[in-house]
Amino acid sequence: MSGVDPAGRATELREQIEHHRRRYYQEDAPEVADVEYDELVGELAAIEAAHPELAFEGSPTRTVGAPPSGAFAEVRHELAMMSLDNVMSFEELVAWGQRVERSLAGLGGEDGAAAGPARFVCEPKIDGLALSLRYEDGELVRAATRGDGRVGEDVTANVRTIASVPERLALPDEELPRRLEVRGEVYLPISAFEELNRQQAETGQRLFANPRNSAAGSLRQKDPAVTASRPLSFFAYQLAAADGGAAGPEGAAVGSHSAALELVRRCGLPVNPLIEAVEGLEAVYAYCARALERRHELDYDIDGVVVKLDELALQRALGATSHAPRWAVAYKFPPEERTTVLEAILVSIGRTGRATPFAKLRPVVVAGSTVGLASLHNEDQVRLKDVREGDTVIVRKAGDVIPEVVAPVLSQRPAGAPAWRFPATCPGCGGPLVRLDGESDTYCVNLDCPAQQVQRIIHFASRGAMDVEGLGESRVTLLVATGRVADVADLYGLEASSIEGLEGFAALSAANLVAAIDASRQRGLARLLVGLSIRHVGPTVATSLAAAVDGLDELMAAEEATLATVEGVGSTIAASVAAFFGSARNRAVVEKLRGAGVSFASARATGGRRLLEQTLAGRSVVVTGTLAGFTREEAEGAISERGGKAPGSVSRRTLAVVVGEEPGASKLAKAEQLGVALLDEAGFVTLLETGELPPVEPPPPPGASASR
Repeated sequence: MSGVDPAGRATELREQIEHHRRRYYQEDAPEVADVEYDELVGELAAIEAAHPELAFEGSPTRTVGAPPSGAFAEVRHELAMMSLDNVMSFEELVAWGQRVERSLAGLGGEDGAAAGPARFVCEPKIDGLALSLRYEDGELVRAATRGDGRVGEDVTANVRTIASVPERLALPDEELPRRLEVRGEVYLPISAFEELNRQQAETGQRLFANPRNSAAGSLRQKDPAVTASRPLSFFAYQLAAADGGAAGPEGAAVGSHSAALELVRRCGLPVNPLIEAVEGLEAVYAYCARALERRHELDYDIDGVVVKLDELALQRALGATSHAPRWAVAYKFPPEERTTVLEAILVSIGRTGRATPFAKLRPVVVAGSTVGLASLHNEDQVRLKDVREGDTVIVRKAGDVIPEVVAPVLSQRPAGAPAWRFPATCPGCGGPLVRLDGESDTYCVNLDCPAQQVQRIIHFASRGAMDVEGLGESRVTLLVATGRVADVADLYGLEASSIEGLEGFAALSAANLVAAIDASRQRGLARLLVGLSIRHVGPTVATSLAAAVDGLDELMAAEEATLATVEGVGSTIAASVAAFFGSARNRAVVEKLRGAGVSFASARATGGRRLLEQTLAGRSVVVTGTLAGFTREEAEGAISERGGKAPGSVSRRTLAVVVGEEPGASKLAKAEQLGVALLDEAGFVTLLETGELPPVEPPPPPGASASR
C-alpha cells in the first residue's frame, strides 16, 4: 500500500463494490466474476483493518446484498438474511475452525464446547438466488428475495410457479407449525439452462451467460407466466423460524441444524441430499475435497461448500457480526470464471480444414492457469454471443475443459465496436472458406493448405495415433516449411542426414527422431486409421473398424452400406470413411505408406494377436489430474491397449493411481486408505512398458502442510 492514500482508495473501492452489487443483485447483469468482486471486498477489508478510523457501519464490508430495485413490493425480514464470510484454502478453514473452538471453549457452562471434535454440517454452496419462504398454518403466504438482508422483494406470485416449492406443507394438521420460515436457494439446473440456450439459438436470440443470472432474471420477472416457462428449482438450507406443531413451542424440539433440515424435509420442501453432518475439521475438509472433485457431475453450479456448526445452542452463543454469522463459513473453490479484454478474434485451420474462430485475450489466471486464448466454437456461436474485438468478456475454464468465452460485458463495450464477420479466405493459404449446407462449421477446401498439412501431421504423430516420440508442433512446422515433409507418408522417407543441422536438430536428436518414426510402422490398423484424420473417426470408431476387417485393403474396398453395419459406425461415419478412401489424393498417400512399410494389418488378421505387449492384463489403473504427455483419453487408452482397465474410482482391486496436476483429493485419500501405489507420470510410463510398479516416492496429498 506504499504511496497509496488509504482513505482515497477506500472511497474508490466502496464505489466500485456498490456498483457491482447493483449490477449483480438488482440488474442480474454482473460486470466482473465473483472472484474479482471478492478481491475488491477483501482489499477494502484489509484497509479498514489497518485503518480502523476508516471503517463505519454502512461500509460494504459490513452489509450484504443490495437494496430492493423498486420493481416489486418490499418485504421486511423479521430475521435478517445474512451473508457468509469466505475462506479460500484448507489453512484458512482450519484458522476459522480454531477460532470457533476457542470461542466455544471460552464460553463455559452448558453452551461451552463439548469434549471431542465439534460437529459440523457441510452442504454444497449452490450458485443461485437466496429466497425466504413463509408458511402460516401450512400454507405458503410469502416468498421474498434477500435484498440487503433486512428488506427484500416480494416474489410470491413467481415462486408459486416453481414446481419444487409446495403451496402447502406435507405434515398432518396436528403437526403443522403455526408459522414456518425457510431459507433456501433458487437455481436453474444446468440441463435446463442448456436447453434454454438451445431454444435461444434456434430462434436467433442472444444466449444467456450462465445458470445463475438466468435463474435470477427468471425469478424477478414482472409476468409470472415468464417465470413459469423457466424450469427453476429450489433447495432449502435453513429453518429460520418455526412456532408450535412438529417443532414444538418456539422450535424447542429442534436442537440442531441437521434436525431442523429433517423437519424441513418432512414438511415436503426439497433439501439437498448431499448435505452431510461430520465430526471435526479433517472430515470437513474431506467433504470439501469430494465436492470439488465432483462439482461438474452435478446438474447445478456450485462454487464452494457451506460449513455450519450443527448445535443451535452453540450457534446462538457465538452470534454474528453485522453481516455474517460466526458459526458458519463458505469454503470457496478456485475460481473458474474471470473477466478480461478480448483483444482480437482470429481463425485457426484444423487438420480436416475446419476453420475455428478463437479469442486472443489479455492474459488472465483462470482455474489456476494463465489463459491467453479461448475457443469461440463457430460462426453461429460468435453471432449469438455477440462478442466483439475490444469487449470485456467473461472467460470460463471448468476442470480440464478448454477455456471458452462465455459472454461479453455489454455495459463496458467500446463505443462503435463493429460486429465481427467471419473471413471469406483462409488465413493459412488465402483460399476460399466454405460453409457446408446444413452445418455450422466452415472449411478451407484447399487440400494443399499448409495449415492443414501441419495439423494433419501433428495429429498423425500424436500419442493417440502413431505415437512418434519427439515430433511436436514446432518440429512439424519446421519440416513442412523447409519442404522436407508435405504429407504423413513423407515422414517415413526422412533420413537423419536430411534433417541434421536444422534448428534444434543435432546429430543425436536427428537420429532419435528417425528411429521414433521407424518404430511407428508397427502401431497397427486402428492407430493408423486415427492418424489418417478421417472425419468422425476417433479411437473408438477406429477400433471397431479395425476389428471388422483383416486389413486396410479390405476396409478401402468395402461398400458404404457394409461399413454402416459395423458396431458404432452408422451411416454418417460410413459415408465419411467411403469419401476419404474414394479420394485419389488420399489413396496416393495410403500407397506411399504401404511402400514405406507401414503395417496395414488388423489384430483379426494376426489371429487375435495384439500389437502391444499386454503388460497390464487384468489389472486396474486409475488416472487423476492432468498429465503433461497424455490427455485423459490417451492415458486411459494406453492402459486398455495393454490389457488393463481404467476405472473412474479407486478400490481394493486398483493396482496404482497415476497422479497428475490438480488431482482429485478423494481418489488420493481412498488410495492412501487402501494402500494403493501412487505414481507420477514417469512412473506411469515405466508401468506401461514393464507392468511393474517403479520404486518412487508417492506425491504428497493436496493441501498437506505443517498446520494440518
